[in-house]
Amino acid sequence: MSRIGKKPVAIPGGVTAEINNGALSVKGPKGTLTMGLSDLVTYSIEDGTISVKPANDGKAARSHWGMQRTLVSNLVEGVTQGFTKTLDITGVGYRAAAQGKSIKLQLGFSHDVDLPVPEGLEVKTPDQTTIEISGIDKQKVGQFAAEIREWRKPEPYKGKGVRYRGEFIFRKEGKKK
Repeated sequence: MSRIGKKPVAIPGGVTAEINNGALSVKGPKGTLTMGLSDLVTYSIEDGTISVKPANDGKAARSHWGMQRTLVSNLVEGVTQGFTKTLDITGVGYRAAAQGKSIKLQLGFSHDVDLPVPEGLEVKTPDQTTIEISGIDKQKVGQFAAEIREWRKPEPYKGKGVRYRGEFIFRKEGKKK
């Protein structure tokens, strides 16, 4: 039994959810999100909650149960509050600047890295060493943050690079004389 899957997802006030044509659509104050439904799980909307149950007693259905409930929960949370990832840049001369629908990164390469911001995301740079990515789709926010981090991962000796806020980087001691 999935402990996560058993809990119904509450639909807050101002949010509407409907199931039609094999898709769950959730509309809220921040926008609308749609998710395709799995055949291994049954979904029902009743009494202001969305319930997720396995379609049968098979192992595949039970393994999809908790994940599908979490995806439904992310839809509801995304249209009400949204999601934010914060990246910190460490290193001499490393900086970032949001310019309209793109972000310009200077990460120690011989050239600047210009990345287009995906549709539905908002990127802010409160200062030169901080990047805030926000949007209603948790997957898009996390994917774009990972793409930025991929350009210069934090290295273990000096800690230079792009890291998530609050991420711990295991530091190594350098060569000894």
